[in-house]
Amino acid sequence: MTDSLVDATNRRLQNWLLGLSTRFVRMPAAEIDSAIGDGLREIVDFTQVDRSTLFEFSEDGRSLVATHSWAIGSLEPYPTGPFAEALPWYYGQLAQGRAVVLNNIPEDLPPEATVERDYVRRVGMRSNLTIPMLVGGRPTCALAIGSFRRPVTWHEEVIEQLTLAGEILAAALDRRRREAEIGRLRAVIEEEKLYLQDEIKVDHDFDNIVGNSPALKSTLSRIARVSPTGASVLLLGETGTGKELLAHAIHERSARSVRSLIKVNCAALPSTLIESELFGHTRGAFSGAVSSKKGRFELADGGTLFLDEIGDLDLELQAKLLRVLQSGEFERVGSESTIRVDVRIIAATHRDLRHLVTRGEFREDLYHRLDAFPVVVPPLRERREDIPLLAWHFLAKCEQEWGHRIGKVPAPVMEALRSYPWPGNVRELKNVIERAVILSPGNELQLDPGSLGSVPERPAGERDDTLDSLQRLHVRRVLEDCGWRINGSGNAAERLGMHPNTLRHRMKKLGIHRPKQ
Repeated sequence: MTDSLVDATNRRLQNWLLGLSTRFVRMPAAEIDSAIGDGLREIVDFTQVDRSTLFEFSEDGRSLVATHSWAIGSLEPYPTGPFAEALPWYYGQLAQGRAVVLNNIPEDLPPEATVERDYVRRVGMRSNLTIPMLVGGRPTCALAIGSFRRPVTWHEEVIEQLTLAGEILAAALDRRRREAEIGRLRAVIEEEKLYLQDEIKVDHDFDNIVGNSPALKSTLSRIARVSPTGASVLLLGETGTGKELLAHAIHERSARSVRSLIKVNCAALPSTLIESELFGHTRGAFSGAVSSKKGRFELADGGTLFLDEIGDLDLELQAKLLRVLQSGEFERVGSESTIRVDVRIIAATHRDLRHLVTRGEFREDLYHRLDAFPVVVPPLRERREDIPLLAWHFLAKCEQEWGHRIGKVPAPVMEALRSYPWPGNVRELKNVIERAVILSPGNELQLDPGSLGSVPERPAGERDDTLDSLQRLHVRRVLEDCGWRINGSGNAAERLGMHPNTLRHRMKKLGIHRPKQ
């Protein structure tokens, strides 16, 4: 460049820099990429060269990655992505924070730059200026400006101005990346929040494990031993015994407690939706999939996945679940891309999985995979000494939440609670106590006459103590008490502590049908 051209270019760059320095201040992150491209185009115009490119050092610091590029005429912008050529001398200069100033190529290249010499002859480059941007003494980005039509002399004043321009563009790129990462983390938090917000206080039967019975102490002893190990756990017990509470206890005692415990109820969702819930789906994977969605396995990565009512999972999904447990890999519905996760599994069921295996309704290999450490959760009728403690626990919660204080439980009432078989277990006890508090006018607990229904005896030889039989008996009694109402105020699903759709699914499995009027 002539001196007058240098002065003119320098003045234009100074004026331009004043505007560029404020351009990105309040710019939305979504517009930054386009604005960086505009800045590179303006650099080409001001310096009257052919191409300018913004590079970023790779995460390992061993190579350059092109993020934005602009070129004039028929010359192609530098392709975004990793630097296509292995140029050891060139890269070595930038990695040490030194600018590469080549006015006349190939004459200005040192003898050791043999690879670079071949490269510039092949692409037809005449001049090049590449300025590394340092943060904390370490190069993070680089602004490269190349001339292909004619040699260009890079004067010190212009290099200083272009260095400032490169720093502004690099700062904008860093801001865009930071805001994108913040947005990604917010999206992850929101997704986890959607799954977890209903877990807190809603589905939990109680906040603390209450009881001193030998049966409960034995269960808690096994929980204490297995929690820190990271092994898979299978919780076995009737509905309403507090299996989910124990799953939370296992998670909180493990090294994974810093991450989330994600729950999925395998009985609450139809088979057409459970796969998407477990593994996620891509946009357009099925009707109604208007956007991509992470599944529970992805949300639980690094944490724990609680598979409640695992015995109700159909065989096809059992095979897919087994693959994830064996390899940690799966694909979202509608995608062929494999996702890898690190998840601890806690499964729970009220059903006899061994019996289901013999009937061909549950995969034997999956059963053995889940049964690494089984924990039997005792029903309430096997820990009757805990009933008074639980009753007072629920009374205290009612006082805290409703302001209704019950200071006395008559001996006959407590004895009725202790002697009732509780087919619905702790969950049923909680519902009975809450209903009694509502109906008690003073500070003395009075039971609703219909709260503790009689459990009919079976004729001799027809005794059936299976979990399904006890559930069938209890669910039918609650349905009858509620006039077979599943939805609405005071409905059976609410009294049983489950979602209406879950109750309908359970009724179908237990063979419960509403009598014809």
